[in-house]
Amino acid sequence: MHRHFGYKGRKFHRERDQRTALVKGLADSLVKYETIETTLPKAKEVVPYVEKLITKAKKGDLHNRRQVISDLQTVTSAHKLVDEIAPKLTGRTSGHLRITKTNTRRGDNTQMARISFVDDLKEAPVAKPAAAEKKPAATKTPAKKADKAPKETK
Repeated sequence: MHRHFGYKGRKFHRERDQRTALVKGLADSLVKYETIETTLPKAKEVVPYVEKLITKAKKGDLHNRRQVISDLQTVTSAHKLVDEIAPKLTGRTSGHLRITKTNTRRGDNTQMARISFVDDLKEAPVAKPAAAEKKPAATKTPAKKADKAPKETK
């Protein structure tokens, strides 16, 4: 998933390797802190990058884990994305991140924006065990019906 930002997207008055480092750093901070505030153009550039990383992290196999590690700056944030954040986002196929415009920066009047996950990651583990409990109950119900059917035929 090595992104080369030379052919499309914003340049941010930086060379290619500096742009790549910038996006990797923003993505790393987003995973680490779960919400960050940056300029609006940087936010619009980093959201698709992280969305693709989340899709890879949801698969969770070794190959995708290594790709996530290579596309984030630190290994600990990559493991956090794969092991903690991605399992909480399984109910959604896309649109995991939200960009919210905030105030303008005082020095140069640049529009600032906050990037955050759409689902609250602190509340998500509470909902997940409830879904896990319902699945075994649903499997028991057809088994009971199957037991009743042979008894009625006898």
